[in-house]
Amino acid sequence: MSDVLELQDVSVVREGRALVDQVSWSVKEGERWVILGPNGAGKTTLLNVASSYLYPSQGTATILGETLGKPGTDVFELRPRIGVAMADKLPKRQTVLQTVLTAAYGMTAGWHEDYEDVDEQRARAFLDRLGMTEYLERKFGTLSEGERKRTLIARALMTDPELLLLDEPAAGLDLGGREDLVRRLGRLARDPIAPSMIMVTHHVEEIAPGFTHVLMIRQGKVMAAGPLELELTSRNLSLCFGLPLVVEQNGDRWTAQGLPLS
Repeated sequence: MSDVLELQDVSVVREGRALVDQVSWSVKEGERWVILGPNGAGKTTLLNVASSYLYPSQGTATILGETLGKPGTDVFELRPRIGVAMADKLPKRQTVLQTVLTAAYGMTAGWHEDYEDVDEQRARAFLDRLGMTEYLERKFGTLSEGERKRTLIARALMTDPELLLLDEPAAGLDLGGREDLVRRLGRLARDPIAPSMIMVTHHVEEIAPGFTHVLMIRQGKVMAAGPLELELTSRNLSLCFGLPLVVEQNGDRWTAQGLPLS
C-alpha cells in the first residue's frame, strides 16, 4: 500500500512554542486513523498540515505524493483531492443541498454556476447516506449541531477525495446524535472504496467501528501510533492524558474511564 500521508520530523512552531514537535507518522492507503489527545496537544494542527493549509516549520510533509513547499507542488491542485470536514464559515441562508453542491466547484457559496445532473445526484446520494435527505431544502443556518456535522461530511465527500479529514465530528452532540453519527461513520469506514480517513477526537467512545489505527499525541509529541488493538491500551491512554485511565473494548466499540480515588 502506498503512503497517503507521510510526515518526517515535522514541527510547527508559533511564537517560540512547538504546537507539533518532531512528529514522524505515515498513513497508508485504506487506513482509518483516529488522533487522540488532550486539549492543546496539537491534534488540529496535525490535521491542518494534512490538509495542506499549514506548512511545517521544520521537517517534510508529503500528502498524496506531493511534498509541501517543494518546487512543482501545486496545493491548489492537491486540495481538491483532500476532503475536509472541519468547522467552516458557510453561508447560513443556503440550503443543505446548495451547501454540498458548491463543493463541486471548490466554493463555499453559490454564484451563477450551472450544476450538472450528475453533481446533484452525487450530492443527494451523500446526504442520503448521512441521513439528511429530509433536510435538503432546509437553510444551513437552521440546522442542529449534529445535522451541520453530517452536512459537512457530505460536503467533504463531494469531490471524491483520496483522503478524508474529520475534526471532532461528534463534538457538541448529545448522546443520540453522537451514536447516530458514529453508526454512519462506521458504515463509511468499513466501505472498501471509501477514502483513507483521519479523525480527531478527545473521546475513545467516538471511535467508529472500522477505524484501524490510533495516533496519541501530548504536548505536540507522539506518545503512541499503530493498530488500535495494539496501541489503544490503558497504559498508553493514561500517559497521553496524564492521569490513570482504564480502557475497555466491548465488541467493536471502546470506552475509557478514570480509576476511582483511593
